[in-house]
Amino acid sequence: MRGLDASQESLFVMKSLDQFVPTDHPLRPIRLMVDEALAAMHELFESMYAEGGRDSIPPEWLLRSLLLQVLYSIRSERQLVDQLHYNMLFRWFVGLSMEEAVWNHSTFSKNRDRIIEAQAIEAFFDGIVAQARSAGLLSGEHFSVDGTLVRAWASHASFRRKDGKDDDNDFRGEKRANDTHASTTDPDSRLYRKSKGQEAHLSYLGHVLTDNRHGLTVVADVTQANGTAEREAALSMLDQLEADGRKTLGADKAYDTADFVAGCRRRSVTPHVAQNDTNRSSAIDARTTRHEGYVISQNARRKQEGVFGWAKRIGGLSRTMLRGTPKVRSRFLLTLAGLNLVRLRNLGVCAIT
Repeated sequence: MRGLDASQESLFVMKSLDQFVPTDHPLRPIRLMVDEALAAMHELFESMYAEGGRDSIPPEWLLRSLLLQVLYSIRSERQLVDQLHYNMLFRWFVGLSMEEAVWNHSTFSKNRDRIIEAQAIEAFFDGIVAQARSAGLLSGEHFSVDGTLVRAWASHASFRRKDGKDDDNDFRGEKRANDTHASTTDPDSRLYRKSKGQEAHLSYLGHVLTDNRHGLTVVADVTQANGTAEREAALSMLDQLEADGRKTLGADKAYDTADFVAGCRRRSVTPHVAQNDTNRSSAIDARTTRHEGYVISQNARRKQEGVFGWAKRIGGLSRTMLRGTPKVRSRFLLTLAGLNLVRLRNLGVCAIT
C-alpha cells in the first residue's frame, strides 16, 4: 500500500542527539580525543573569564565549532553558525542540545578572539600531541621540517608606500618592496614568493616540525615571510623539543646553509638536509650522507607535502581569512591539530588515559 506524502510533526521526540549519530561515525573517536584535551584545559578556561556577569559561550563549544570548520572545509564563521542551526551532527559534536539557541556569528567571532588571546588553541594543539605521545606513536628521535606560504587576506592594491606618497592604486611599473611598502589591511603580511618563477603574494610562512614515525605534527609556527624565516623557525622549533637523546632532522635544500647546519649540531641534532650543491659547496658532506639514516630521513620528509596539501585543500589554509600573525598562527595550529586528530583516529587511537 502506497504511503501518503503528508507529514505531521510529533509534539515530542523521545530521542537524544547521540542517537542520531551512527555508532561508527568517524567523528565519534575524534570527539573523545577532543574532550580529553579540553578537560585538561579547565584551569586555563577558568582564568579567561570573570567570576560574575552574563554567561559567555563556553570555550569548549568555541573550540569544537572551530574544529568542525577545519574538518568540513567551512569557509566562514557565518556559514558555520548557519550549519549549527540545523545540522544535528554538528550540534552533537559541539555539545549543543536540540533546544539550545545558536549564537550570532559576530558574537562567535568576538569570543573566538578571546580564546586566541589566551593562547587556548596552542594549549589544545599541545594536548593532542600529548595524547599521541602517551599512545607511543611518536619516535621522539627522528623529525622533518618544512615551510609553506599562507596567503594573507590582503590584496596587492593594499600594498602601499609607507611614506604615503602613493595617492592612487595604479602601481603598474612601480618597484615595490617590503622595506618601502606595507599592506594597509594586514601590516604583518609580507610580499614574498617561495621560489623563482612564482608570483609574489602578500603572505605568511607556516612552519611544521613532524615526527617521522607517523607524520604527526609535533611543533608548528607562523612567522612573517622572508628569506631566513624557515631556518630561524626550524631552530626555534627544535628548542621546543625534549632535550634528552640525540635526534635527526630531515629538510630540503633551502635549509642547506652553514649557519643552520651548525645550529642543529649545537642542539645535538644531526642535520639530514638535502644537499644544495648547484652553485656552491654544500654544508652537508659525506660524514652525514654516507649513513643509511640520511636516505631514510630524505624519504620521510617528503610526507610533509601531504600535511600542507591537507591543510590547504581541506583545512582552508590556501588563503587565510584572518589578519595579523597571532590569529593566523592560531588558525594554522588548529588546522594541524585537526589533521593530527584525523591521523590518530585512522591509527585506532580513541580516548587515551
